[in-house]
Amino acid sequence: MVKNGTLVNFASDNAAPVAPEILAAIQKANAGPMLSYGDDPLTSGVEAKLKQIFECDLRAFPVATGTAANVLGLSVMTPPYGAIYCHRLAHIEQDECGAPEFYTHGAKLVKLDGEGGKLQAAELDDVLKEAGAGNVHHVQPAVIDITQATESGTVYKPEEIAEIGIVAQRHGLGLHMDGARFANALTFLDCAPADITWRAGVDVLSFGATKNGAMGTEAVIFFNLEKAREFEFRRKRGAHLFSKMRYLSAQLDAYLTDGLWLDLAGHANRMAREVADRISAIPGAEVLYPVEANLIFARLPEASLESLAVSDVLYYRNGKDSAGEVRLVTSWNTSAQDVDHLLKVIT
Repeated sequence: MVKNGTLVNFASDNAAPVAPEILAAIQKANAGPMLSYGDDPLTSGVEAKLKQIFECDLRAFPVATGTAANVLGLSVMTPPYGAIYCHRLAHIEQDECGAPEFYTHGAKLVKLDGEGGKLQAAELDDVLKEAGAGNVHHVQPAVIDITQATESGTVYKPEEIAEIGIVAQRHGLGLHMDGARFANALTFLDCAPADITWRAGVDVLSFGATKNGAMGTEAVIFFNLEKAREFEFRRKRGAHLFSKMRYLSAQLDAYLTDGLWLDLAGHANRMAREVADRISAIPGAEVLYPVEANLIFARLPEASLESLAVSDVLYYRNGKDSAGEVRLVTSWNTSAQDVDHLLKVIT
């Protein structure tokens, strides 16, 4: 084993430890009193930093989990009789235990296909033309949800988001972005954060940090300020208004300082690219999607799967076992030694 006898993590970026800069920021915040429920200087400072980063006026609300960020954000974008259009692999469909339906009081998730985990603007337009807007017998189109980076590890380009944004505006829908791995996507694209959010028509962003080195914090960012008006009440009613908000905000403050969030994501992306390149060189192995963030989906030979199953490497099988597919995820702390160890196991 490597890393002093510990398991080698390629299962999830959630399994990675907290980045030391963020852990230190939590400790620093743990001195003396601060006003509660977000009335502290750290929380207001985070919003100010996000305004600079996104080059616009906005409202930002820290919450503790990605599920809370997604479903509370969606809850102000749709009525109970609304429809949320998402990819069939979207986290809100696959991994949130009905929370979107619960927090929206019944809005329906409409699942769509799309290559590489992406929704396609033309298909969305066709679906919305036939969605029954105004017909009392149908749920009413309300929101389009896209994931950046996607659950397949691919990344929406600025022009792809803008095309979806135009469709959303044409049909009077809001555009929500699940940005649990937003930093990984942004690092890959090397563009301005505004270019893949509000400039492209995004109204609300779930801004992830936990998967990228934080202990447990996200932010719900409203570019559409009108939609932010009721969020504070939704967050409180949903039991996600933290009394000691400073500890969530301290993480975000450190995360955004001196580009730490992009440095952490950039490292994870580089490690993923290294893993993908080396898997591609294994006879009989295949990388299934373009590796544009920090997720790798691969089909491995049976001998590699057998070795992996009895190794000290944490990973996930993907789909049916008979397909021979695995999901591997790199993190801010994945090392070159970790990559070497993984490749030694599967080759």
